[in-house]
Amino acid sequence: MSTPSPQETTGSQAPAALGREDTTGLGRGGTAGLGREDVAHLARLARLALTDEELDHFAGQLSAVLDAVAEVGKADVDDVPPMTHAVPLTNVTREDVVTPSLPRDVVLTQAPAAEDDRFRVPQILGEEE
Repeated sequence: MSTPSPQETTGSQAPAALGREDTTGLGRGGTAGLGREDVAHLARLARLALTDEELDHFAGQLSAVLDAVAEVGKADVDDVPPMTHAVPLTNVTREDVVTPSLPRDVVLTQAPAAEDDRFRVPQILGEEE
């Protein structure tokens, strides 16, 4: 696949193509899949140059994917509550217990550079002081 030049795509992209009359969402044979013309239209919008073999190949693949999604959409889910995960999640937390930490002086003596009771780090944004 290669990207066509602007000269190759200008003549082939018709503004009326976006408002095509076949907006039923069905591809060949009344399935939810995409037809060869739909794949060619999407390729033009994405500025992809596809060969005839690639158009046929991708049309078949995309049709199979969309048909599988349409099958899932036919499932009876009226009695299934909405959820965000397939299995329940439990947030693993621990009690917030205050424990002693190292004194600031000890920590700052181990730092490569300290200034005004803080770590001194190299400037990274290039701002002037």
